[in-house]
Amino acid sequence: MEHALLAGCPLCQTAGGILLWQGPQFRVIDAADAAYPGFTRVVWTKHVIEMTDLDAEEQSALMRAVFLVESIQRKLLHPDKINLAAFGNVVPHLHWHIIPRWNDDLHFPAPVWAATPEHDVRTQAALEARKTNILTRIPAYHAALQQALG
Repeated sequence: MEHALLAGCPLCQTAGGILLWQGPQFRVIDAADAAYPGFTRVVWTKHVIEMTDLDAEEQSALMRAVFLVESIQRKLLHPDKINLAAFGNVVPHLHWHIIPRWNDDLHFPAPVWAATPEHDVRTQAALEARKTNILTRIPAYHAALQQALG
């Protein structure tokens, strides 16, 4: 199924983050979310809205990429959990979010899009120490993604 790019769609007009890898069907980007280091998106290149807009081979290729990103996150970033999401409610262009989560992140166990809890008992110093630790692993994570995607 062939689809053109759509004028006005931010994921048709821009990378949507820091471009880590680009292929003919999809790209992998770092979402550049300061609160969630390693937050990655796999974005379908052509403008489609739902997974069922793709044929079976395209669906498989996209999901293999999502699973590859998750696998590398687990290996190199060591999160407590990984969240996968493909909403498209705000930007109706097919893309998957692969979000490494830690038990002490600002929203855990709620989604990263939830309101920040008012009675957060975690200290800013502890959160910053964890984030700094993770940030030291991000270059190796990016390099591993680029090598695996090829």
